[in-house]
Amino acid sequence: MKTLRTVYAEDMDDIAVGGAILGTGGGGDPYVGKLMAQQAIRKHGPVKIIDVGELSDDALVVPVCMMGAPTVMTEKLPQGNELMNAFRQLEQRMGRKIDAVLCIEAGGINSTIPFVVAAASGLPLVDGDGMGRAYPELQMVTFTMHGVSSTPMVLCDDKGNSIVLETVSNAWTERLARAATIEMGGSALLAFYPMSGAVAKRAVVRGTVTLCANLGLTLRDARAVHEDPVAAVVDMLGAKIVFHGRLKDIDRRTVGGFARGTARFDGLEDWRGHTFKLDFQNEFLMAERDGEVLVTTPDLITLVEPDSGNPVTTDSLKYGLRLVALAIPCNPQWRTPEGIALVGPRYFGYDRDYKPFNFAS
Repeated sequence: MKTLRTVYAEDMDDIAVGGAILGTGGGGDPYVGKLMAQQAIRKHGPVKIIDVGELSDDALVVPVCMMGAPTVMTEKLPQGNELMNAFRQLEQRMGRKIDAVLCIEAGGINSTIPFVVAAASGLPLVDGDGMGRAYPELQMVTFTMHGVSSTPMVLCDDKGNSIVLETVSNAWTERLARAATIEMGGSALLAFYPMSGAVAKRAVVRGTVTLCANLGLTLRDARAVHEDPVAAVVDMLGAKIVFHGRLKDIDRRTVGGFARGTARFDGLEDWRGHTFKLDFQNEFLMAERDGEVLVTTPDLITLVEPDSGNPVTTDSLKYGLRLVALAIPCNPQWRTPEGIALVGPRYFGYDRDYKPFNFAS
């Protein structure tokens, strides 16, 4: 099996930053996930990254992730063995060895903790994920559009509890797993969406691990030569700057296992005299400028620091922060009718249809 790249502990710095950029404000604290991954790699050895095309059609591929509100994830750190407990219990449930690990999303902690399982198990990590960004609910993955069942699923918590779910639909998995996660203290570690190599080749958003690493490297290189790091990210992703302002108000609360809220900005520099508003549910979902809707899910909305280009997550937003808002094109699968039904603005309760952001203007 050909290896695309080998990831060592020091490589996780770039991957964590890149994942947080694609994570649209969600996915949990990238710093926590980075430390967990680095510790596992130093203990067990580096992780091999493979293209999904390297898998045999009958291979068994399993994503792992952390579920819960990002605000809780930051304060309630995993003990370290919950992920492997979930992974091994799902393997027993499937009655066969798992052949490769997969990221469920490109975002924050969930773009880095799969490295923990890959390192500890000695298995390769597939260069891809199920979103190409981050979303708040478990059924919001390209796997759902390809008929992959999220169950059997195993949830584990820091106390040693574990739950196995078998559900009638991925939407029901979200409902039941969310309720269990709340009872587990607001966060849990999961292994789920077991799929064959043949299905993974159709369903996976390819190349996201490499993209995360390259994004982090691009930022680091731009800063090293005193170039504009935000411009470097914009060029790499085909993104567009939609606002530059200072955070004047943040309404953030943990409701139903999610971090929900609104952030409001006053414009700076070229945007002086203008206003900007972001609605989020773990991730940024809708952006308004001067009261007019500008960008909505499934297109990506992310916030970065203007001087460093570093991403800022929803749980770390604070009054007075000076930030730049970027719009980034989503994976084409999300612009299909099936994708819009799963993650479009109406699903989240916004009374509007999805209108693709015009990145060419």
